[in-house]
Amino acid sequence: MKIHAFAALKPKGSLQPFDYDVKELGPKEVLIKVSHCGICHSDVHLLDGDWGKDIFPLVPGHEVVGTVEKLGDEIKYWKKGQRVGVGWQCGSCFACEWCNKGEENLCSGSKATCRGHHGGFAERVVVDGRFAFPLPEELDSAKAAPLLCGGITVYSPLRRLGGAVPKRVGVVGIGGLGHFALQFGRAMGHEVTAFSTSPAKEAEAQRLGAHRFVLTNDKKAMKAAKGSLDLIVSTVNVHQDWNVFIDILRPNGTLCTVGALPGDMSVSPTALLVDQKSVAGSVIGGRPMIGEMLSFAGRHNVGAQAEIVPLSRVNEVIDKVRRGKARYRIVLACE
Repeated sequence: MKIHAFAALKPKGSLQPFDYDVKELGPKEVLIKVSHCGICHSDVHLLDGDWGKDIFPLVPGHEVVGTVEKLGDEIKYWKKGQRVGVGWQCGSCFACEWCNKGEENLCSGSKATCRGHHGGFAERVVVDGRFAFPLPEELDSAKAAPLLCGGITVYSPLRRLGGAVPKRVGVVGIGGLGHFALQFGRAMGHEVTAFSTSPAKEAEAQRLGAHRFVLTNDKKAMKAAKGSLDLIVSTVNVHQDWNVFIDILRPNGTLCTVGALPGDMSVSPTALLVDQKSVAGSVIGGRPMIGEMLSFAGRHNVGAQAEIVPLSRVNEVIDKVRRGKARYRIVLACE
């Protein structure tokens, strides 16, 4: 069977029509007819060779929504025509400590949907059926697609570090990830503070769920926020004065970064020792967490604020994401 896709043939190369053959499905694989695929900044990093040597031709796309078209012999839990989503991860060893805990995202044998594997900028995609997830009926396909990576990236630390008891939570950066974090944080019952360099985003941040808005370049406002938050989730990929954010934490507070920061992150050890503060990182989530996130999003009407464009315009919108001009997400309509 031939699959029609868009691929880059070399790093920083434009995407062009690309066909590849799939012989037979493995016993645990599914063939998904793609209806929508979100564009994540991780796709741009892969296309530009920012994360080391990748295999080209490269078909990006790891925020996939579509319908099951064909099933491997051992797949008993899906039906043809069922709507499913696939995120960054499409495989793991299923035997290690982390897989057995339902934290497959930490497996050393993790397989990425669009790294060494042809992704979702295509008419169809083949993945391990265990990494496809049912979508609640309440979720629109286009708005749901970015939840499969962007959504789980912020849901996971809010859930793991925020806990079940409402807390005072900060979100740094009101972009593709941050706009999800505001929605999830508010829906979880947290008191949410948005941090941004842009005063124009205040009304939008409040509409998305923020109770308070703080300009990070306003020294007086940042000083006034000192000691006010239990958890800060930073979604930005540029460096900040992180010690200022450590000062904003309450005792036992955590600064968690989910943005792909270049280089090192500088924090004073003394600032952490005082009041037992910590710095953490977080990356997507295991299968149970992703399933929980999708159900939660369906119940609380959490979804992407997205521009929807046809797959044929992929180069135009990839450039838009590369230049930081997407607001907040761009989703490809692949049918």
